Amino acid sequence: QIQLLQSGGGLAQPGESLTLSCAASGGNLERYAVGWFRQVPGKEREGIAGVSSTDGRFWYDDSVKGRFIMTRDNAKNAVNLQMGSLKSEDPAVYYCAADLNAWVLTPEVARYWGQGSPVTVSS
Repeated sequence: QIQLLQSGGGLAQPGESLTLSCAASGGNLERYAVGWFRQVPGKEREGIAGVSSTDGRFWYDDSVKGRFIMTRDNAKNAVNLQMGSLKSEDPAVYYCAADLNAWVLTPEVARYWGQGSPVTVSS
């Protein structure tokens, strides 16, 4: 089974960018569907982006569409999430998750999780 290790995140001002990375060990991440989720205290974890394991298509939630870009970096066995034009509603703990399903867009279908990366947006 794979293990996911996240890096990146931190503090940014509104309008700035941050990048999260999710590197896998123990397996070829390219075979897995991967999703990015975020969670704020008191709310459920929500899916914001994902990449299919079958055809490489990407999906984005409306809240991040046009601002966040998810990519695969197969050379590093990783996926990245470039978060641009950060807004005051983006702060959360961000998680990557993976599974051998076609898509990982909801938390219940993901077996493998990264450790979480806090993102703060503040001026």
